[in-house]
Amino acid sequence: MTERTDDLAISLFGELFMADQMARNRISKALPKGMELSHFSVLNHLAGLNDERTPAQLAKAFHVTRGAMTNTLTKLVWAGHIHIRPDWDDARQKFVAISPSGRSARDAAVASVAPLIADVVKALGADKVRSVLPVLREIRTHMEGEV
Repeated sequence: MTERTDDLAISLFGELFMADQMARNRISKALPKGMELSHFSVLNHLAGLNDERTPAQLAKAFHVTRGAMTNTLTKLVWAGHIHIRPDWDDARQKFVAISPSGRSARDAAVASVAPLIADVVKALGADKVRSVLPVLREIRTHMEGEV
């Protein structure tokens, strides 16, 4: 890489890191009391899938350790937002599904953060946001391929 390309890469990732930090901070503050960003992320993922996943599959999807995912899932079970059941064919494995309470909590969280997200899209303009999404998606998929 040339020095100019290095500078561009550093600038790109600097902006991504700052935007990520600011977005996480704002969304965390807007979530319903007691809900953490990790809880919302898992509930949103499960609601979108409308299917069960193993804790290992969830850990892989979120690029976190199994221990970190277990911690998040334990809190979600305690809140009644997910159900964990054994795999009837393999007792060593478990399956996670969103509960009706979890779906309601996820919907409440979406309602609380949607105005923040909509404000950003409105401020930037829908066309500008649409134009940057493919680039961000390509960055993500490129980096997922390296993991």
